[in-house]
Amino acid sequence: MSFSSIGVICALIASVSFTLNDVGIKFLSGDYPLHQVVLIRAGVGLLITLGIMMPLEGGFGLLRTKRLRSHLIRGCFVVMANLLFFLGLAEIPLSEATAIFFVSPLIITIFSVIFLSEKVGPWRWLAVVMGLVGAVVMLRPTPGSFQWAALFPVGAAFCYAGLHMMTRKMSGTEKASTMTFYIQLTFVVTASIMGLIFGDGQYAKQDSASLQFLLRPWIWPEPFDLMAMTGIGIASGIGGYFISQAYRISEAALIAPIEYTALVLSIFWGITIFGEWPDSVAWAGMALILGGGLLMLWREAVLKKKTARMRIMPDQR
Repeated sequence: MSFSSIGVICALIASVSFTLNDVGIKFLSGDYPLHQVVLIRAGVGLLITLGIMMPLEGGFGLLRTKRLRSHLIRGCFVVMANLLFFLGLAEIPLSEATAIFFVSPLIITIFSVIFLSEKVGPWRWLAVVMGLVGAVVMLRPTPGSFQWAALFPVGAAFCYAGLHMMTRKMSGTEKASTMTFYIQLTFVVTASIMGLIFGDGQYAKQDSASLQFLLRPWIWPEPFDLMAMTGIGIASGIGGYFISQAYRISEAALIAPIEYTALVLSIFWGITIFGEWPDSVAWAGMALILGGGLLMLWREAVLKKKTARMRIMPDQR
């Protein structure tokens, strides 16, 4: 099995894990503060990384790194991406937040050209344009329907793209478990600081559901909710490891479209769990974004076939 195929499988596992994480976050967003959920989630993810993933990749010696600054920058990108996306989830439907967030693979494709010198042809550029138009449709930029909360997933998408550019740059020296450890550690530190600042709830009286989620006071969770937070942590740890592995061993422009699997899953979870049926505008935007991703996948398959034929032809002469 080629590295590209392994990278695709890793990206699929990560997409499933991350959508389960999003379902859990949205479920808890009406009762618990964001910093509490993130802290428990990151703590569980950190234990999984240290107890399972790191020993499988060579042991705790992997904690030693000469690129601590890069790890911290990468950690800040992913923390901001998560916090912004989760704030959006508190106010807008899961499927719409996910669809808007999926401008990130398009941004990743653009960034892969600018920062990684990867080649992107006209078909991929067409896919990027389709996706961006879809994102604009999802934002509903009219005075009567525009929601400020919809901008949170957009900001998350830019941070997420920055995260994976850092992953590609660090892939030659850093293992996936090492990168996952420092991300979870950054989450723990950030959530702890947020808890110290906002944990008493003195700023919690807000009209916005997103701001309430951010500023709500810390409370002891109910047993079922604690189990849900633990499950979120497990999904986060698994997803973080496999997405790091995917971008570490494969081209960013190949892996990015695979993450569109999460868009399909988010629509399914939104309908079946939260009763959130997308309207016609949402369906149109999703169709454009998903269509752009599928176009990228198709073009990637065509290019791989051409490359394979070119490699075989000289041997046949």
